[in-house]
Formats: sequence, structure tokens, C-alpha cells
Amino acid sequence: MTSTPLRVASIGLGWWSDVLADAAGRSGAIEIAACYTRSDDKRAAFAQKYGCRAASSYEEILADDSIEGIINTTPNHVHLETTRTAAEAGKHVFLDKPIATNVADGRAITQICRDAGVVLSVGYQRRRESHFRWVRDRIAAGEFGRMVQAEANISRDREGKFEADSWRFQAEGMPGGVMLQIGIHYTDVLEMLLGPVKRVAGMSTQLALPGENPDVANVMLQHENEAISILSACYASASEYYMMNLYGREATAYYDLHNGLRHQKRHSDEVNPVACEKNDTIAAELAEFADSVRKGSEPEVGGEKATASLAVILAGVKSAREGRVVEVAELLEE
Repeated sequence: MTSTPLRVASIGLGWWSDVLADAAGRSGAIEIAACYTRSDDKRAAFAQKYGCRAASSYEEILADDSIEGIINTTPNHVHLETTRTAAEAGKHVFLDKPIATNVADGRAITQICRDAGVVLSVGYQRRRESHFRWVRDRIAAGEFGRMVQAEANISRDREGKFEADSWRFQAEGMPGGVMLQIGIHYTDVLEMLLGPVKRVAGMSTQLALPGENPDVANVMLQHENEAISILSACYASASEYYMMNLYGREATAYYDLHNGLRHQKRHSDEVNPVACEKNDTIAAELAEFADSVRKGSEPEVGGEKATASLAVILAGVKSAREGRVVEVAELLEE
């Protein structure tokens, strides 16, 4: 944690900007000094809630030398524009995932921040959950042996949670729908635990929500180590649910929202619960962002990793659309 909080401005004020601002306060590493969004009412409400200055324009924030960084929760399809202007003004950027809606923009954002000498951190808080860290550390220690398979589910009910014309329901702002919106969190965790993905087979449909995007989707992932994982993502379910089972040659880990983490070793009938204290993942990633700015270090998920993560999802979107297995390299070569 830094001794002097990093002074930042929040831009693109929606429900997630409040989540991040709350976490910034808990981190002790970030001070929300200003905010901007086009809606006067949203801007005034956010400023009152978090005790910050409501700027009259984004340009006003960029011209303020006391603002060191930007927490960017603008719609996905304007990430390049909003991050470019921040970087050119010398502001460090915490950008909510996904980095962009296409690989070209992701690469451009990464290069722009690198050229400007500013930190770019992309928000992937799920990988920081204590149960996944526990599994990661034991895989790294060799306790799971060769990883061979995984299965995961990330589901929520989003009916009535957003306005029908929200960018989250439109292909421009959220190509692939639910898989890009929340599925990307678990493809990221799967890559953290099983390694990079090289090919994807996808299927999707739209069953309940408005707009033009899929609200139910599945992807099958083949990792570079030949392990295979399966992920289901849903915005149309009756309830919230998270699950991930990870299978190695020497051990298996079972995780779900209601029962926590369990662990089973090869040749044993015992399935043992693993006590994992719930940790403040969003505060942690914001504290890391501030620390990276102060120390000049690399955040856990920067532009390159976030762009590679995006390519996996877009390969699944392309697979669902074209009815074929898609190599992730196809997206990275476009």
C-alpha cells in the first residue's frame, strides 16, 4: 500500500464506477478527487456520494496536474479514445475489462500507454480470489501434476438490471454478449491455472434479454499444454452461480459459490474442504495499480495480457458465428 494515496478521477459513471470507488476507499491507496460523465445528474450524485469534484468536462480533468490517474469505466467501444487522451495527458489508467472490443484497439491502447510512459492496469479481479490463488500456488508447486481438464460456470440474472438500450446489449459495445461481459473473467482464471488457450469452439444463443447480444454462451478451450476446459456463461438464469472444477493427474479442486473450495488427491476417497478467507479483490487490484504507479512496476494484468485475453473471447464469438473451431492466433493476426 502506498503512503500517499494516488489522486485519480473516475470517468464513465455507471454502477461499476461506484463499486470501484467504494473499493478505492477501502484500499487506502486511492483518492477519488474528481469525476466526469456526460449526465449532469449522474455526475452530481457521484460527486456528492464520494466527496469529489464534479468536473464540467473530461478535458478539465486531463488539464488538472493534481490528477495522477484515471479510473476508466466508459463503454468498451470508446476505451481507445478515452485512454489515448488520458495517456497523452500523462495520466495513468486503470481500465475495466475488457481492454477493448477488438484486438487492434487493445494493441493500440497498450502501445499508447507504453509510449506515454504511463501505467495501464486492466481490471480482472476474479483471478485474485483466494480460492483460485490457493489452487494456482499448488499447481505451481507441482502438487496437481499435469493439468488435464477443467469445467466452469459463471451465471447471473440480468433481466431488468440495465436499460433495454444499454450498450451492454448491443454488438458494438459488447460483441459476443455475456461471454465478453462476464465469461472473460473465467477464461482469464482458466488461463491463469491451465495456461494460454490456443483454440476455441463456441456456441451461443439469446433467450431472455433485450438487444442483439447472446445471453447464454458456451466455449470449449484447448490450452497450449493440450488440456481442455469448458466454460458456460449466462445472463438469463434464475440465480447467481459460480463454479470451477480443475482436474490434474495427481489432484482435483472443486469450487462453487455455495460450498467453497474442496480438494481431493489421487488414490484417495477423501474430499477435504479448504478454508479460504474471502478477500477484497477489487481493493487489491486498485492498490496494486497505485503501487505500480509509485514504483514503476508492472501490474498483474497489463495491456498485452488483457489483449490476449480478449482474443480468446473473440475466437469464441467467431466460432459460434461461423460454426467451426477457431485458432486464437487468427484473432491475434488480424
